[in-house]
Amino acid sequence: MSFIQIVILAIVQGLAELLPVSSSAHVIMAEKLLGLDPTAPEMTLLLVMLHTGTMFAVILYFWKTWRSTYFSSGKAFRHNAFYIVLATAVTGVVGLTLQSLIKHIYAHNAADFEIEHLFGNSRLIAAGLAAAGVLIIASSRFGEREGGEISSVRAVVIGLVQGLCLPFRGFSRSGATISTGLAMGVTRRRAEEFSFALAVVLTPVVIAKEALRALHGGAANHPLPSGAIMPMLWPSLLGMVFSFIAGLVALRWLSRWLEHDRWHLFGGYCILAALLVFWLG
Repeated sequence: MSFIQIVILAIVQGLAELLPVSSSAHVIMAEKLLGLDPTAPEMTLLLVMLHTGTMFAVILYFWKTWRSTYFSSGKAFRHNAFYIVLATAVTGVVGLTLQSLIKHIYAHNAADFEIEHLFGNSRLIAAGLAAAGVLIIASSRFGEREGGEISSVRAVVIGLVQGLCLPFRGFSRSGATISTGLAMGVTRRRAEEFSFALAVVLTPVVIAKEALRALHGGAANHPLPSGAIMPMLWPSLLGMVFSFIAGLVALRWLSRWLEHDRWHLFGGYCILAALLVFWLG
């Protein structure tokens, strides 16, 4: 991987992260256009590290808001932490169950099958983008309601939808969770805060999983020679730094665009992107 390839992928990730357009799908397609293999372990590790960089950008950007809501008191912290843990637990159950079903139906329980084998499938990416686009457009029809806070039922439903996003690149996690919140009457600001709080909790788990996968050589079709982990790690760390910087630059105006009644435009973009990905694939 060249320096310019890493920079391009990091900028794509940093700019797309806050938009409900599936940053991972954009990075995967950028990898394919750059002649890289999205299913290779070094690419998977890079993608996770790019998410890590933008995760730190999200923490820095939202910290002041979260401090005044989630961390305003011990009671507020316990109250909001319960909903985050509840949604994350539901996500884990749904995501793991769905991955087992995919392995059983798609791979006939092949021992060497990993969900990452699907990441390079352009048709699945296009389908995920289209599904996210429809969901975003549908949710934009729901107006904000007063007192639209997160509740136990809403947390469970949002966690369930987030679990459905995990195996599929293109089905934007933030787009799906924010849209679900809006459809259930959660205010746009609360839905956005809750969605990215869930992302901050979920990302370290994904990082650990991918680090173990890379350490063991990744998928069976891409074995790594001994001592290859460090050459993979340094480009990934470099990409993380660039995605962090790009994320900070983009967060301010992207977040403002999310909150100014232009939500449906993201849905339209996802559908157009789905058509383009399907054609390119």
